[in-house]
Amino acid sequence: MPEATTKNLVDIAAIRDDVVLLKNGSLRSIIEVSAINFELRSTDEQTAIVQNFQNLLNSIDFPLQIVSTSRRLSLDDYVKNLEATIETLDNDLLKIQAAEYAKFVSQLAELSNIMAKKFYVVVPFYATPLQTTSGLFSGITGIFSNKKSTAKIDDTSVEKYHSQLMQRVDLVFSNLVGLGLKAKLLKGDDLMNLFYQIYNPGSKTKFNTEGTEAATT
Repeated sequence: MPEATTKNLVDIAAIRDDVVLLKNGSLRSIIEVSAINFELRSTDEQTAIVQNFQNLLNSIDFPLQIVSTSRRLSLDDYVKNLEATIETLDNDLLKIQAAEYAKFVSQLAELSNIMAKKFYVVVPFYATPLQTTSGLFSGITGIFSNKKSTAKIDDTSVEKYHSQLMQRVDLVFSNLVGLGLKAKLLKGDDLMNLFYQIYNPGSKTKFNTEGTEAATT
């Protein structure tokens, strides 16, 4: 029995601008969403948030995925910038204080697991009803299963489905803003970096339109 390659284990067929094409022929758009501290809001504000979220759910007739990711926050670049700034200071007292602060931040990063949490809303479009059985962020068993349905769609169909997907995105986007959240539709490099980090959690490699930058750890 031939071994499954990494490429076969990944559901993604291609990324085109703001759309992720899956191997089963369905499409996804991903909206990065900010967080709000619900507990610090007043009772009236909490009620309004719940009602607006209810309005969001009632306004859609398609499934949504709400995904959260947690990654250890690296402060290396921040400390390097601090050290570079320290070298430009003329005041000796400020230099000492800044150096102590940089040392404190470095020690804090080593002793504590400072986590960065991000939230995403995945908006799907299925060309056929059968595709609703699988998702972009499916369970662990689904991700590593080698028995995946595949389907190819031509460029004309992609354009048509993209237009319909964007209608869904606009609807979800407006409702998220109504909740008081900051929303950003991920495109190109942002999508590539998101999935690269998901499949390579220990790497610091980042992608841009001209290739790769930074180095892996």
